[in-house]
Amino acid sequence: MRRRRKRGKGELSEERLEELLELIWTLKEEGTEGLNRVISTSGDNAPTLVLRDLEEKGYIEIKDGEVHLSSQGEKEAREVVRRHRLAECLLHEVFELPVDDVEEEACKFEHILSPTVTESICTFLGHPPMCPHGKPIPPGPCCAKFTKEIKPLVIPIGELGVGESGRIVFISTKRHMRLDRLGALGIVPGSVVRMHQKIPSYILEVGESTVALDDEVIRDIYVKRV
Repeated sequence: MRRRRKRGKGELSEERLEELLELIWTLKEEGTEGLNRVISTSGDNAPTLVLRDLEEKGYIEIKDGEVHLSSQGEKEAREVVRRHRLAECLLHEVFELPVDDVEEEACKFEHILSPTVTESICTFLGHPPMCPHGKPIPPGPCCAKFTKEIKPLVIPIGELGVGESGRIVFISTKRHMRLDRLGALGIVPGSVVRMHQKIPSYILEVGESTVALDDEVIRDIYVKRV
């Protein structure tokens, strides 16, 4: 869990502060960061006072009817937007939640992800540039190091080359019979398998055994190279 800032009586909670900065960032993307627009969408009982509080803390500047993020505010907003949109990708792509359902859950995740976990999620997902709603994900330090030669940490097992080994991270099928069958063959999360053959069919080495799997099953298995 991320370390929380201490706050005095009557001050905004850190979660609410992050939500407001995220809102201002999002409205800026839409080109509607005018003061009235921010006030109407903030959801606060006294939005003007809340924004003045943010201004006094140095997160925003209000000038000529516009709300602008300061350098400090932009840094904070960028991070929370990044965490939120990466959480949406994780929930949609890995846990297969419908796009319409990921927003609420991602709002919970964005407040608890540490920088280390955030970078791990980004790398795990292959440094996605967009969230499921088509909005850009601000890149992080891990993305700056990413090149086309660097592969995501977790890949479909079918991407292993012949002779390469991988440790199974997860199996995405929801068919219990298939999971039971794979489990009986020793193909479970944590197991190390070796790609023995890919053509004309996939053959994996699991311990001392060899296992033939069809394309449909192979697509459900994800590994990390070892």
